[in-house]
Amino acid sequence: MKKIAGEFKEFIMRGNVMDLAVGVIIGGAFQAIVNAFINDLIMPFIGLLTGGINFNEQFLILKLPEGVEASQVTYANASELGASIWGYGAFITALINFLIMAIVVFLLVKAINKASSIGKKKEEEPAPTTKKCPHCCEEVNINATKCPHCTGDIPAEEE
Repeated sequence: MKKIAGEFKEFIMRGNVMDLAVGVIIGGAFQAIVNAFINDLIMPFIGLLTGGINFNEQFLILKLPEGVEASQVTYANASELGASIWGYGAFITALINFLIMAIVVFLLVKAINKASSIGKKKEEEPAPTTKKCPHCCEEVNINATKCPHCTGDIPAEEE
């Protein structure tokens, strides 16, 4: 049991696990910001463009219990009334949330990559170690004078 506990402690203390934990916590906080951005800033404009539709409230009634009329059912009280609904509007909102979050994360990663590359020297391309045989087009050592594939003579490179 001590061996398992030691292995677990070693696993948990790895840098990657801690980075992942921090990422999940920051991601949860970021999710709240994105949800507020979508619900309070983006969706009202989309609703305005679509004639005042609030996507979070859009649903289809699949089954009504006896004695309940369709006009009584709202997205908020459907479960209380016992109505079965298909809440496609919440899915549309979640999809928009996902797309915006994906775009923001992409832009953040792109900015971080750009910032981390500033000040770094460009790596020089290593000198080639092979060349192509003019007869058979196979790659051969750069110093070769005969092709090991077709035995053709390879002219010396002119500099």
